[in-house]
Amino acid sequence: MSTTASSAPAKAAGILSTLILVAAVANLPLAVANVALPDIGIAFDATQTQLDLVAVGYSLGLAASVLWFGAVGDRYGRKMMLIIGVLVSLPAGLLAAFAPSIEVLIAARIVGGLAAGMAYPTTLALITALWSGAGRTKAIALWSAVGGAISALGPLISGLLLESFDWGSVFLVTIPLIVLAIPLVIFLVPSHVNESTDSVDNLGGLLSAVMVGGLILAINFAAVPGRGMLVLGLSLVGVAALVGFVIRQRRAGNPLYDLAIAARRIFWVAACAGIIVFGALMGAMFIGQQYLQNVLGYSTVESGFAILPAAVLMVIAAPISARLVEARGARFTLLLGYAAVMLGFLTMLFLWQENAPYWVVGLGYAFVGAGVGLAGTPASRSLTGAVPVRRAGMASGTADLQRDLGGAIMQSILGALLTAGYAASVNKLIAGSPDADQITSSVQSQLAQSFASAENIAQQYPQYADAIVKAAKESFEQGQTWAYLSGLIAVVLGAALVAWMFPGAARERELLEEYHREDAARAADGDRG
Repeated sequence: MSTTASSAPAKAAGILSTLILVAAVANLPLAVANVALPDIGIAFDATQTQLDLVAVGYSLGLAASVLWFGAVGDRYGRKMMLIIGVLVSLPAGLLAAFAPSIEVLIAARIVGGLAAGMAYPTTLALITALWSGAGRTKAIALWSAVGGAISALGPLISGLLLESFDWGSVFLVTIPLIVLAIPLVIFLVPSHVNESTDSVDNLGGLLSAVMVGGLILAINFAAVPGRGMLVLGLSLVGVAALVGFVIRQRRAGNPLYDLAIAARRIFWVAACAGIIVFGALMGAMFIGQQYLQNVLGYSTVESGFAILPAAVLMVIAAPISARLVEARGARFTLLLGYAAVMLGFLTMLFLWQENAPYWVVGLGYAFVGAGVGLAGTPASRSLTGAVPVRRAGMASGTADLQRDLGGAIMQSILGALLTAGYAASVNKLIAGSPDADQITSSVQSQLAQSFASAENIAQQYPQYADAIVKAAKESFEQGQTWAYLSGLIAVVLGAALVAWMFPGAARERELLEEYHREDAARAADGDRG
């Protein structure tokens, strides 16, 4: 499948290990909050929407910034962006760990995501610039698998910490990695490799950040009663920023996001496919961790261990994926991954009920992990293969956007549906209760806002505690069903898009060679000009 000879830099193992370590600093905080959400909810008496924002805030910051910061790295130095991003992650983690309020915690998560937006896209950009051919495919496979596995291990690490410490400890897990990463980046990562000399489209970067932020926040507040005008306003801001972004990219001399390259079939289909498959992983982890603790009564450690099948299968599937991409093409491998993710969501939808045995839980996670491991490599590899090396930041930014925007969107949609389904079920149960006239509107509002709030109410009224918790569990299951059904629909649509629009292996090879010729001709014209 490779159209160029395979090559790798000197000290390849050390450089790749360093880049994967930096990716870990950026990836690990994505999921560490999920296990702690029940504890955070109790500590701050948080609503389900606030908990959703704690979980999605990091992805929001990352998704809003990766395109812009990727271009900045291409122009001013990828190594510099790595170092700044890792350094800013330190105070962001500390602020989250010792946040005095839920609002400060959400803000710290967003800042942490912005820091990761500086570092994470740069890791893939450097892999693209330093490796080529089959060597690049293998490096991306390892980068993708370890990154996804680290995200999946976040809940386990969090669970172990929560056995001995409070919820804030989960936000400190990256501190040792940051301390280790900084000297490795300084001494091992080369400077100024195939970087651009073109100016950065900062206006386009700002518009892209507003566009993503408006979209994600609108989805999160959509299920909150009385916030219709806020949702409408955020949606209008996001749409206006999208229109402005497209206009700006068409007119800018050096656009942040080259729409001609983005229109290439291999590029945009792979981008959409990755958004859905990586989003499915983040959404499954987000809802699943709350289900394990709230409904099945798992401890934080047990719920962390429960997700291990996803991490293990991701690592096992990645090298298989790399070989399949080279032998059978990206389309075949993407569809195989999608089939596994689909089986995972079917397991969660129909078998993740109250009193479900662990093998059912592990099976659902295993399917999703295998699917992401299989689909992650062709999704990222197709992006990097469809762009010239000088625009590696655009490819890496889009590859990161797959994970972060996909995670933010799927967590937001699944979270909003969980919130809506939970509240609808609680209100229905209260309406049908023989003691409905004794429940004040204030108590009903608290019961309906989140599972954590229901637990707090149960402690205040011990004589009704069992009934309240039972009703909350039943309501959570209802919301979870809504969430997983929407996830399954998204996965089916994504698989249909890949099957219909992504080229087969022979045509994929032809298109990649065609793109390479076009880019070489454009570069030659630019040099003559």
